[in-house]
Amino acid sequence: MSKIIFITGGQRSGKSSYAQKLALELSDNPIYLATSRIWDDVHHKRIKRHQDDRGSQWENIEEEKYLSKHALNGRVVLIDCITLWLTNFFFDNNSNVDLSLEEAKVEFEKLLQFDATFIIVSNEIGLGGTSDNEIQRKFTDLQGWMNQHIASKANEVTLMVSGQPLKVK
Repeated sequence: MSKIIFITGGQRSGKSSYAQKLALELSDNPIYLATSRIWDDVHHKRIKRHQDDRGSQWENIEEEKYLSKHALNGRVVLIDCITLWLTNFFFDNNSNVDLSLEEAKVEFEKLLQFDATFIIVSNEIGLGGTSDNEIQRKFTDLQGWMNQHIASKANEVTLMVSGQPLKVK
């Protein structure tokens, strides 16, 4: 049976650092399942720097969309992050929120088949004002609905604020 620890918060709130520390407390060799698409050379270098910073105890997997295709049973898996993961669906589906949400939920449910501990990092992007940009508004809705879905399935939910974890569930 899977266990889900959901960590959410604003940009630079300390989500990833907190999640990495937690994963290393739970496992000597956790999986870092990175969801970012490599958009250009600058982004590729940033990803490489993050991999090097994590160190050799991590098993790094780069996966843009289909997280469940990897062997995850019995492992502690840090998924960082849902926002970048959703961006891949949203982009591939030409900003279709309904289709992107449906596909992401189906893939997320496939993860629950694994007997693993998932530490899932996501952003709370809807805490500010409403954007003038239609695409941003659509993506904020997609992000919010997916966060709600994950939180409803999670065993634990933590909101990060200024580097401080606040237990929500």
